[in-house]
Amino acid sequence: MRIANRDFLSRFERLLKAVVGRWASFPRHFVLLERPFRTMPSAAPSRPSLIRNVHPSVVRELLDAHARYLKGVPKGRRAVLQYVNLNHYELDGADLSEADLTGALLNSASLRGAKLSRATLFGTDLRDCDLRDADLSRCDMRGACLRGANLGGANLSNCDLREGVTAVQDEEKGLRILEHSKRPGELDYAMLQGANLNGAQMSCAFARQADFTDADLSNVTLQGARLNNAVMDGANLSGAILHNADLSRVSLRRAVLTGADLTEVLRAPPPIIYVDDLPLNEVLEAHELFCTSEGRDGKVARVAEVDFRPLRRLKNRRLSGLSAPNAVFFGMDLEGAQLQGANLAGADLRGVKLRGADLRGARLVGAQLSRADLSDAKLGPLRIAEDRVIRTDLTRAALRGANLRGASAPRARFIEADLSGARLDGADLSGAEMPVGAAV
Repeated sequence: MRIANRDFLSRFERLLKAVVGRWASFPRHFVLLERPFRTMPSAAPSRPSLIRNVHPSVVRELLDAHARYLKGVPKGRRAVLQYVNLNHYELDGADLSEADLTGALLNSASLRGAKLSRATLFGTDLRDCDLRDADLSRCDMRGACLRGANLGGANLSNCDLREGVTAVQDEEKGLRILEHSKRPGELDYAMLQGANLNGAQMSCAFARQADFTDADLSNVTLQGARLNNAVMDGANLSGAILHNADLSRVSLRRAVLTGADLTEVLRAPPPIIYVDDLPLNEVLEAHELFCTSEGRDGKVARVAEVDFRPLRRLKNRRLSGLSAPNAVFFGMDLEGAQLQGANLAGADLRGVKLRGADLRGARLVGAQLSRADLSDAKLGPLRIAEDRVIRTDLTRAALRGANLRGASAPRARFIEADLSGARLDGADLSGAEMPVGAAV
């Protein structure tokens, strides 16, 4: 591999110091990847990847030093494998307790029976990893991607599996986000038969079609989690918190639910929803006709507390003035929808795609918009007369992890809204009423 010049090496060494922390104590046997881990547009300037290849001999040295560290003998040192490429590694039975594997790649690696208790696996890529019978108790696994991993018989008691992203220091770009090729924080298709997840933190986790057969999920926190099509046959969910979780088409045969919190749990809707004896889609067609004919034909839809999920998509539909307070749109595609002046107060819009949607003057008081895509959406005031406007009202709305990049929201009301983890870069928030202490 060719290295451009000494200045580049110097800059890269400073970058690694910032990422790793204590440079002197970390092995320098790194090989720089020739392509960035994340594919960038061809027009973008190339930059070194934070993901590093490490020679197998260095990994063995680190494991030996870590074993001495755990035993408390001389020359011991905690294993620090941050952002290291360990894809397809065989680490069966390895003792990595308390090791730091932040952002590491362990795709398709074999860690059967490995000891990882109290390890840091923040943002770690564990897709298709063999973790059968592994000890992952008290692990920090926020943002870890476990899609398709085999965790049969594993111990995940009291681990933290909430969603998260990994921020790293780049001296030229400042803090930026390291992204794997799939969404972090997911357990989709993971195999967890007989796993011990007692007391695990899994709020807002993605575990679609995961297999939790006979797993111990007692006292687990699954608030707002997406569990649709998961198998939980024989699972122990006593004392579990499933508030606002999506349990659509979940199999719960023989499951124990004693003391579980099932408030506002979403279950699978019927295939067709009727409103006043009319199919929901016909009601919306009449509403669109009302909009296009400027009120001469059709009828305004009043669909409070209606579950829209059977329709799946409302992309580019003309739904201005729709009255749907407390309605359910969970996970739907509403990209480009015209919802000017709509009443969506208290509506469940979690994970909804609203990219480029027109929500000017919409009432979204108390709406659930966690992880919703509002990029390039119009959230500014709606002019209804020469000297009168209706402002978009997001008072007390939950916008945790929502994407508002490039959104136009001048003068919008975000009073007491929860914007934790929301992406606001490029958003126009001029004159907006923001919650106290919000960083804009």
